[in-house]
Amino acid sequence: MVQRQRYNYGGDPSQWGELFLPERAGGGAPRGVVVVIHGGYWRSKYGAELGEPLALDLAEHGMAAWNLEYRRAGNGGGWPRTFTDVLAGIDKLGDLAASHALDLSKVVALGHSAGGHLAVWAAGRDRLGLLGLETEHCELAAGSGGVRLAGVVSQSGVLNLAEAEELNLSNGAVANLLGGPSSEFPGRHRCADPVAALPLGVPVYAVHAAEDEDVPLRMSASYVAASAGAPVPARLAVVPGDHFSLIDPAAAAYVKCRELVQGLLR
Repeated sequence: MVQRQRYNYGGDPSQWGELFLPERAGGGAPRGVVVVIHGGYWRSKYGAELGEPLALDLAEHGMAAWNLEYRRAGNGGGWPRTFTDVLAGIDKLGDLAASHALDLSKVVALGHSAGGHLAVWAAGRDRLGLLGLETEHCELAAGSGGVRLAGVVSQSGVLNLAEAEELNLSNGAVANLLGGPSSEFPGRHRCADPVAALPLGVPVYAVHAAEDEDVPLRMSASYVAASAGAPVPARLAVVPGDHFSLIDPAAAAYVKCRELVQGLLR
């Protein structure tokens, strides 16, 4: 039986996560955690209900899952609050580790679409202070402490913000997230772009649906190409199905993502 418990990590109605826990026979060893980060092009009309079926499936397969909600553009999010929320939500696991036997050395993220962007971005949080930008642009992410991701599975993630802006994906979703175009806010665009944080020291699997009409394959392919010289280069996996096959627990595209998550936790 899966146990579910919701926790707040801040005072805003969107600052919460729901922890899904499988039974631990005889106590068992501490469990790694999968942080599930939903998509929706960072807009408030889409919420954590998109990640709920995934978190439940992961728990039914023996993994702890943390389905994370955060402020989005339209309900108090955008720059920098969406980003600080994601980091604070991940860091909340530190408060829950002892009471739920969580192994914080094995925390990985599974993010879909815009959630894939946020998951890979969060994995590079320690790199952001090295970008040579003015302090105000990246102060939200640098610093010690907090829970670090040990790996990411991105599901058709928007992993190249510069290209996404150039393509005007979802009618200007990138500028909507960041408060304006890169011509006006170059620092925050660079700070928010996972490509800028390369190279990473943790594995990233960029899984992309072959028939995806919402996020072009080049969003994953260009990120993987840019990581080629990294100590741990990202890997591209193209799977059958469309954009939403990746968050359908019955679809082969999602099953591949689950298998990759299981491999990262091992």
